[in-house]
Amino acid sequence: MDAGIQNHTEHYVHDLSNPTAPGLCVEMLGVADEACRAGDFDLAAEIYTSQLAELEHTDRGLCLRKADALARGGRIADALDSYCIAANLQALRPDELQILVEVIAHRIRTKEQSDRKTISGGSTSESRCFESDELDDEQNLDLFSCRVCKCLLTEPTSLVCGHTFCKRCLEDDLTKECRSCRLKPNKSHREISLCGLRVNVIASGLIEKWFSSESKARRYWLEGEGLWKKQDVSNAILKFNKAIELEPCICRLLARRAELLMEMKNFGQAIKDWDTMCRLRPQWPKAHYIKATASMAGCTNSSLSLSLSLSLSLSLSLCFCLSLCFCLLASFPDKASSCKTLPTFSGERQVQSQLLDSADFECSLCMRLFYEPVTTPCGHTFCLKCLERCLDHNPNCPLCKENLSEYLATRAYNKTLLIEKLLQRFFCDELAERRKVHEEEMKELSNLNQEVPIFVCTMAFPTVPCPLHVFEPRYRLMIRRSMETGTKQFGMCIADELKGFADHGCMLEVRDVKFFPDGRSVVDTIGIARFRVVTHGQRDGYHTAKIEYLEDKKVEGEDLTELLKLHDSVYDQALGWFTSLKDDMKNQIISHFGQLPVKDPDPQDNPNGPAWCWWLLAVLPLENKAQLTILALNALKDRLIAIRRVLIFVTRKRPR
Repeated sequence: MDAGIQNHTEHYVHDLSNPTAPGLCVEMLGVADEACRAGDFDLAAEIYTSQLAELEHTDRGLCLRKADALARGGRIADALDSYCIAANLQALRPDELQILVEVIAHRIRTKEQSDRKTISGGSTSESRCFESDELDDEQNLDLFSCRVCKCLLTEPTSLVCGHTFCKRCLEDDLTKECRSCRLKPNKSHREISLCGLRVNVIASGLIEKWFSSESKARRYWLEGEGLWKKQDVSNAILKFNKAIELEPCICRLLARRAELLMEMKNFGQAIKDWDTMCRLRPQWPKAHYIKATASMAGCTNSSLSLSLSLSLSLSLSLCFCLSLCFCLLASFPDKASSCKTLPTFSGERQVQSQLLDSADFECSLCMRLFYEPVTTPCGHTFCLKCLERCLDHNPNCPLCKENLSEYLATRAYNKTLLIEKLLQRFFCDELAERRKVHEEEMKELSNLNQEVPIFVCTMAFPTVPCPLHVFEPRYRLMIRRSMETGTKQFGMCIADELKGFADHGCMLEVRDVKFFPDGRSVVDTIGIARFRVVTHGQRDGYHTAKIEYLEDKKVEGEDLTELLKLHDSVYDQALGWFTSLKDDMKNQIISHFGQLPVKDPDPQDNPNGPAWCWWLLAVLPLENKAQLTILALNALKDRLIAIRRVLIFVTRKRPR
């Protein structure tokens, strides 16, 4: 303990409850008192501890002596334990906390002086304590609290990032980053927001249903704030009174009314509100601090005479140290004051079980429980997949028909976290079942034998790039599903007047997708395998098929020798034809399909045959039906013969 506090704080000896109790040693108590006067507080505390251990019943005065010694020795935490023991025996009086208050005040004053020397313009101890208090409040917020105003969500509005705040909190500044994820809105997001923030219909309805009283109180509260801002304090206090009649245990509401009462110089009623807050939240430093401030301003509470005397020697900001003492006084009231009990602050709102209904979380499109809920800028919530399918057909909200072109352009389909967390908390079993159904659907879509999605468009060949411009809603859905399932594959077939699509086709693998603002996309694919259609089908508007993959039959011996000779001959013929083309024609082919692949050392190595054959089929001037016939062949020899015939034909037909 430094000399400053030792000299400033006179040694005060608390009276013993029972000076003649068996086990007490007067000589040892005298030694402890001398140790305190000499500044050896650790020795004094040790003696008091040993004396307490000898007693059959705890002596309150001895506990206070030990607490004072510990406090003066700088062991505040241990001192508070001893003060609490004494308070349990009998309510503490303010004068019994004289030592504790002066020790804490001295510490804060010393810290402030140190801060002034090292930091210019830094925050005060008081403000730092309150900042810490705000952080504690942030941790205590539940799902239904706004992260900006720390109160019940009022007109809950969901941002494109998925977080939800009060509408009025967002209207203050639309360009700031999200308070939860720190996402800074880009130009498109700001354009969406500037069109008008819309209340989340689902969230708003749930809050009104589950917390009707608090929701109504919050509206009165906000009306009171508006009147207060206009200096109409008489009507403002009426609104606050109505709000507190509905919800008498909201600390922040009580705090605001108390501050208004203090502005109106009604310190007596303000102190009552702060006293209520101290009982609701005994560990809330701000409540104790402002209670002390109000009491000093009103000079109505005799229990605060200590704070008045200290204010003469300490700066007013140091009165925060009194909050710890008032916390002790409030935490251990006497019998007279404890007859009226108030609920303590829990930080978590409870929803009555009879108000829980899974129908409140039903998607209006699929009529099932929300899965990956997404809220549009107009405030309506849908399953992510349901919304995407609707926007494939029409860029308007399925419910209110508001244009969502800007929202579609951003493709910021982030889950609404509030709805998602409510589902996880209150309907976990239903959500698990809904997830199971979704996973089964994805598994079914991933089976590339039983139900392959078919894009009916043009001819495609193994190893050959096939860029696609996707604009039809059914194919937007098909491409999206192929990406979501992770297969990134679908079949390509040409049209057939009778069956819908041909009996043979080529599987394509997606290498890249680029989306346009209106929902269209350019899909970069490449052929990977041939197939034969076993059965034709449909799903959600696009074609599907059960397929069998095709592979070339391998040959050996003399047949292999003949095949290799034919392979080399046709390749040389193809190379000669390609090199004889005009430069502009060759450049066009190369820009679209790439260079002619090199000749394969083993033409039977790939089940689909040599890559150069498919490249050549793609660039030769053949009708789709002729290309399809060659694609369906499962003998490389037959395919090479067919290609040779085509090369002979196009070579003879070409003008000299």
